[in-house]
Amino acid sequence: MNIQRQALRRSRKDRIIAGVCGGLGEFFGISPFWFRLAMFIAFIPGGVPGILVYLAAMIMIPSE
Repeated sequence: MNIQRQALRRSRKDRIIAGVCGGLGEFFGISPFWFRLAMFIAFIPGGVPGILVYLAAMIMIPSE
């Protein structure tokens, strides 16, 4: 069984801000909605934890 994984990249076609959630969804093969929901929940306690996680992912994950 030969399973070939694509590289983790920020999405250009499924993006709202920078394509982080769209890219994670494509990489893991699930709907980006779940990553967007997780980011939204991380934004709730004052916003700082969610913003830091999103900015770190935006910097570390290369664009397509």
